[in-house]
Amino acid sequence: MAEQDLQSIKARFNIIGNSENYLRALRVAVQVAPTDLTVLISGESGVGKEVFSKIIHELSLRRHNSFIAVNCGAIPEGTIDSELFGHEKGAFTGAVDNRKGYFEVVNGGTIFLDEIGEMPPSTQARLLRVLETGEYIRVGSSKTQKTDVRVVAATNVNLLEAIAKGRFREDLYYRLNTVPITVPPLRERREDIPLLFRKFTVDFAERNRMQPLRLNEDAKNRLINYRFPGNVRELKNIAEQMTVLSKTRDITEEEILQFLPTHHFSQLPALAVAGAQETTYSERELMYKLLFDMRKDINELKQFMFTLAERGYVPSDMVQAHFVERGEAYSNEQVMPYSGADSFNTPIILSAAQESGTRLRNNTAYTETASAEIVDESLSLMDKEQEMIIKALKKYNGKRKLAAEELGISERTLYRKIKEYKIDE
Repeated sequence: MAEQDLQSIKARFNIIGNSENYLRALRVAVQVAPTDLTVLISGESGVGKEVFSKIIHELSLRRHNSFIAVNCGAIPEGTIDSELFGHEKGAFTGAVDNRKGYFEVVNGGTIFLDEIGEMPPSTQARLLRVLETGEYIRVGSSKTQKTDVRVVAATNVNLLEAIAKGRFREDLYYRLNTVPITVPPLRERREDIPLLFRKFTVDFAERNRMQPLRLNEDAKNRLINYRFPGNVRELKNIAEQMTVLSKTRDITEEEILQFLPTHHFSQLPALAVAGAQETTYSERELMYKLLFDMRKDINELKQFMFTLAERGYVPSDMVQAHFVERGEAYSNEQVMPYSGADSFNTPIILSAAQESGTRLRNNTAYTETASAEIVDESLSLMDKEQEMIIKALKKYNGKRKLAAEELGISERTLYRKIKEYKIDE
């Protein structure tokens, strides 16, 4: 492709960037656009994958027909089939009329399926049939319909890893990945950061009748060396914040530091895997949090047993047996020997009884052993997961978005878990 043609396309679609890896992705999009091949666009959240889908459509023979962008992660699992393929009247509760799906509405055009990795397995099977035969069936119908739609998909997760975990169909992946396009993150095209910042601040200043910002060299270097986990979307937000809130139009390094986040919010333990996306581990993070909470509970129970042994309410040989069973080291100096309840003062006995469930009978203390209480408590991961979800929903009065953020999972995952555990909201 001639450099002049590439520059005209950049100007037409308002694209800013001169880094080689970004221009390579742009060239692939331009070359594949005139065909009807399915395209899979990969890249982190915020890199501008939807822009590439629009370029592919506008430069294709379908440009005069419809284009629609669908976020697969934002549609509940129970309704996504209806949204994409339509439904018949009475197909389910609330289906009061026939409804056309996106594949019927956009016939002859292009459909952009964003966050394809979040698509449920049953819908993946339906999509595979559309890609292979151009046929689909409305929900609640037995009649096969035809459609001529070009599919451009995008994902911010590693689909090969999703396939290995059984979350994504391998045959669908290879059907979608006819032409792959990888959009690089902002940290891999650092030379474009000052250009993008200038573009965003000038556009915002013009719309709001303000003076644009100017960065000195130190401020520019500080901006270039920031990682931008939110990519272009985060850079745009920072540029607009600075345009509004900065007291001066000449930005120094000290000034720009006030707008660059110093840390990223992640309260859940997670495995650090190079190149992995945060949504890949949403459910794994929840499992880790459950395991850490269970470990904390067990440690607290251990400490509680030591306290009881020191006060004489649990024989020290019971605690010692626990350590021998687990193959752990034990020292007699860790606990005081059990000497019977009669050698303890009544107030202390009463205090310990309130703490551990000890009862007094005829002025004699006896203990319902802690082991019985431990057995009663379920250590099932599924039970713990269900319990945490219920607590989060109660904490935020049933608001799923806030509850999902508290649990460290996506709202879609939370919706599926609520359905799986039949949790009454």
